[in-house]
Amino acid sequence: MANGRIMLILGIETATERVSVAIGGHEGVLAMFEVTRGRRHAETLTPAIDFVCRQADVTLDEISVVAVDVGPGLFTGMRVGLASAKAIAQALRVPMIGISSLDLLAYPLRRTDKVIAAVIDARKGEVFHALYRQVPGGIQRVTEPRAGRVDDLIADLLARSQEVVCVGDGALRYHEEIAAGYRVEIAEQFFAYPSSAPLVQLAHAKALREEWVNPWEVEAMYLRRPDAEINWSTRTTEAGS
Repeated sequence: MANGRIMLILGIETATERVSVAIGGHEGVLAMFEVTRGRRHAETLTPAIDFVCRQADVTLDEISVVAVDVGPGLFTGMRVGLASAKAIAQALRVPMIGISSLDLLAYPLRRTDKVIAAVIDARKGEVFHALYRQVPGGIQRVTEPRAGRVDDLIADLLARSQEVVCVGDGALRYHEEIAAGYRVEIAEQFFAYPSSAPLVQLAHAKALREEWVNPWEVEAMYLRRPDAEINWSTRTTEAGS
């Protein structure tokens, strides 16, 4: 990037049910692909990357930075996106920028004066969530991302006693429980999943400040152990008891 070429960001988002890929830079998002097919991330992602490259009329070797959603989210989807993003960045010898799926959910609502609660369905009756507020030019996270039951989210909202808009597939799935425990606005279905468009926008701002890392330094934000590991631990405990 020291050679003065135009900075192009490839954004890869696979942390939830959606596969979302975009290419963009200082002109904004040049091309984007999104599909929600339910756990078919591996076979969808590579054709999606090829598609956005063709639509943006760029080749992969023109990419300056690879941005990726680091979670929290669905374990398998996160692994697919992270592995692909790291492989591309290493092959191109370019740096990476990792951004949380909760940040990506909150960012499109940055013009609201309400507290933003980004809520992702974590399955098993739990959600991943974090709270945000509007600041000049964007949003600021005001609570650390956490995994917990819907009651935990409601308790966080009650503790703040401010007007709130909830966004994400977790907010939609548990809207009755949330609304019963706290008066809240629920963002529409259009905003239900993280998108590669805000990923590219946020990553470009970070790239201009050179806030990037090497591919091997990017880490997933799991917030809890994978289900398979939990199941194995349970079986091991039961066998030993």
